[in-house]
Amino acid sequence: MDKNMAEDGVEENRENTKKKELGGLRTMPFILANEICDRFASSGFHANMITYLTEVLNMPLVPASNTLTNFSGTASFTPLIGALIADSFAGRFWTIIVGSIIYELGLVSITISAVLPSLRPPPCPTKENCKEASTLQLCILYTSLLLTSLGTGGIRPCVVTFAADQFDMSKSKVASRSWNFFNWYYFSMGLATLSALTIVVYIQDNVGWGWGLGLPTIAMALSIIAFLVGSPLYKKLKPGGSPLVRLAQVIVAATKKRKAVAPADPSLLYENKELDATISVNGRLLHTNQFKWFDKAAIVTDAEATSLNPPNLWRLATVHRVEELKSIVRMLPIWAAGILHVTSSSHQHSFTIQQARTMDRHLSPSFQIPPASLSIFSILTVLIGIVLYERFFVPLARRFTRNPSGITSLQRMGIGFMVNILATIVASFVEIKRKAIAANHNLLDKPRAIIPISVFWLVPQFALHGVAEVFMSVGHLEFLYDQSPESMRSTAAALYWIAIAIGNYLGTLLVTLVHKYTGHSRNWLPDRNLNRGRLEYYYWLVSGIQVVNLIYYVTCAWLYTHKPVEEVGDSMDKNDVDLARGRNDGNGDGDVELARTGTVKAQ
Repeated sequence: MDKNMAEDGVEENRENTKKKELGGLRTMPFILANEICDRFASSGFHANMITYLTEVLNMPLVPASNTLTNFSGTASFTPLIGALIADSFAGRFWTIIVGSIIYELGLVSITISAVLPSLRPPPCPTKENCKEASTLQLCILYTSLLLTSLGTGGIRPCVVTFAADQFDMSKSKVASRSWNFFNWYYFSMGLATLSALTIVVYIQDNVGWGWGLGLPTIAMALSIIAFLVGSPLYKKLKPGGSPLVRLAQVIVAATKKRKAVAPADPSLLYENKELDATISVNGRLLHTNQFKWFDKAAIVTDAEATSLNPPNLWRLATVHRVEELKSIVRMLPIWAAGILHVTSSSHQHSFTIQQARTMDRHLSPSFQIPPASLSIFSILTVLIGIVLYERFFVPLARRFTRNPSGITSLQRMGIGFMVNILATIVASFVEIKRKAIAANHNLLDKPRAIIPISVFWLVPQFALHGVAEVFMSVGHLEFLYDQSPESMRSTAAALYWIAIAIGNYLGTLLVTLVHKYTGHSRNWLPDRNLNRGRLEYYYWLVSGIQVVNLIYYVTCAWLYTHKPVEEVGDSMDKNDVDLARGRNDGNGDGDVELARTGTVKAQ
């Protein structure tokens, strides 16, 4: 018997060692190769799509811009579905695989429509009395965009969290590193986007849309292969059950006990390490004094204290689960600030491309910059900005703040908000100058004419948007990952994209209202001739919206309380850690103490 026990112990140690060897830096080439190819494909697909809709499918500017914004919003909303599927039962690995395949189907379908002449209307170089796309042709377009939106739902919320799962992301470990995972993750994505904006957009404008859309399709297929090749090396955390169900259980339990009086000593509230093992691998959430009404869900009644039956989670919740709900509630006001940030800039890319088409884009007598490729200046700023932020800004800020990260993610987001306001104001003055030069050369009524003003006047606003992204976008993603409960991190990442979705929908509403109610003779956002528009007024409007949003954000950030976590190692022994990782037995169940009296089997 002793021999069998010894063999069992050796086998368990081998299994534990094998699990410890999974993950780490060696998985990054496969995960980042997948994400780089995916970002290359999605950026190459979407960056110049406004040109495809207006130049190939002959759609008017505002409907085309609204179409892209609506599907972009849908693509940012579907990550919530993908995140819930991943966190509840499928896991992040398989959610990424299925989402990538669906995305690939969307790319294949729109590539076929670009290759076959029967699936697009005849060319219209004069832009007058153009034949627009037929119902069938639009159906193919919408189906393709819908498939890519659905596929995105499985990719976006899971890849960044799956990559972070490969490392120890506890506070102590993160503070000891000389690099920030989210900075370098975003750097890799920027590199992929830069490649797409230079290579793919050039092919689309100068070679053809067949190859221009075919290249992203091929890249997406390669991303799936790369991700599958690294499968044996990945650390694949088991899903902890539906996070929405757990949140609902806390609310229902607190409602049922709304008349109960919480104990003065929070340590008397219900705690159950074994029950929470799969959702608190890196540490349990500690009790906080905010939103005390939810604490009622963790009050142990006399009947529950003496019962030998498994706890009914719809009547009794652990402190950890209550604090999960509190964490989400605390995050929502900060998260909401990102919505109007997106609303203000949701259509600027489309309008800037139309501006660039009327400007001198020559780098040499024989070479012109494709309008959609102007985004490379924003991406270059992001790439350079992340390196400077990591290597110079953080060490300098650390001297004053004593914070290992230099500044907090909330401070980082606030700086991004302010820089983005400046970028929008600069954009308005550039548009004023562009139209003034057009008026001096009698080109206001010639929408296809090239105005003698260099397209590089648009570079400052792109650079400022890049600086804002270094601070706002990376900081927002880091905040959501760090402050969310660990079992809900895919769902938290989905919140990042949902903010973009709601912001894009509100952006469409804003553009539609501006277009509808700013008159016909001098409409701010005309369908065909931007020279006769008032685009600068639109930029001033969104600048005002951003100022109001900044005031709201600063107020929320000032009042925000960070979540307290009892990390593994603070008070959990090795047996607790093994149990949390599902190593004590096959299903992670065990005897648990309930309010000091009696033992029950955890459900």
